[in-house]
Amino acid sequence: MVASAFDSSGKGARYPASLLATGHAAEDLAPAFTGAASDELRSCLLQELVLRGAPVAENPAIATWAAAPERLGHPLSWLPLTLSGIESEAALPSHGVGSSGWAMPYGPSSHRSVAMARDTIATGAVDTTSPAQAAAMAAAVATWTDESNGRVEARVFDLTEPLDAGSIPGALLTLGLECLAGVEESSGLSGAMRTPAEAWWVLFAAASTGGAYGYGAFGAYGRLATWRSMAALVGSPEDATPAEIEARALDCVWYGFDADTEWFEQVAWDFGLAALSPNRRRLTVLAATDTD
Repeated sequence: MVASAFDSSGKGARYPASLLATGHAAEDLAPAFTGAASDELRSCLLQELVLRGAPVAENPAIATWAAAPERLGHPLSWLPLTLSGIESEAALPSHGVGSSGWAMPYGPSSHRSVAMARDTIATGAVDTTSPAQAAAMAAAVATWTDESNGRVEARVFDLTEPLDAGSIPGALLTLGLECLAGVEESSGLSGAMRTPAEAWWVLFAAASTGGAYGYGAFGAYGRLATWRSMAALVGSPEDATPAEIEARALDCVWYGFDADTEWFEQVAWDFGLAALSPNRRRLTVLAATDTD
């Protein structure tokens, strides 16, 4: 296993690392950080352990390898070795050979118990989305489009006036979003306020487990993709640390939504997230859907 000999996902060390971390404690896996394992497996395994709350800094073998200067060039080395507050509530999939278990925090009509928002408001908004911003926001659902039949909409809007939290549903209906086209003729927009932790969980579930087809990015790279999406959604600069991204995310207002429109597949993989900036003058939207 530590030599990454077994991999049915086509993603190298990601799946073996997830399997190992699912079934073993950090002290049992310490030999992987001193033996013949590849640095890629070690990097993935380290983050899979962190996601499961393992105190990796307290294990000498793991901590020594993690602190080595040559690690700094690896993409996963940007991630912290402890969970932030907004990560701590997210559930993890339980991986077995050829199978996994997961309760998805999204799905068709996941907010239908919440009163529907039909009333629009007159909000001046300018679409300022750049290709780079759209790609960064959609990092968590990249496998939905790359490996499956997914569809993604990622948009950034600058608002002419501050928007209060309660007006987010109405504002969404005025922005010309593709995912909400025709919503007036359907059953309306359904949604609910989300906490930053709930928003992170939605993104992490999408990134780590993937859509209808494919395997997703698994835990380690799923965590990285989630932070990249979160950073773009809250408008953090490219050099921001996870701690800085989290601080900004906590100051944003989060809203989760879906709608019975032709854009959403309404099978099992549907979600919409909107983030209102701390100054209430910037609204970002990420919507994704997939089908088998």
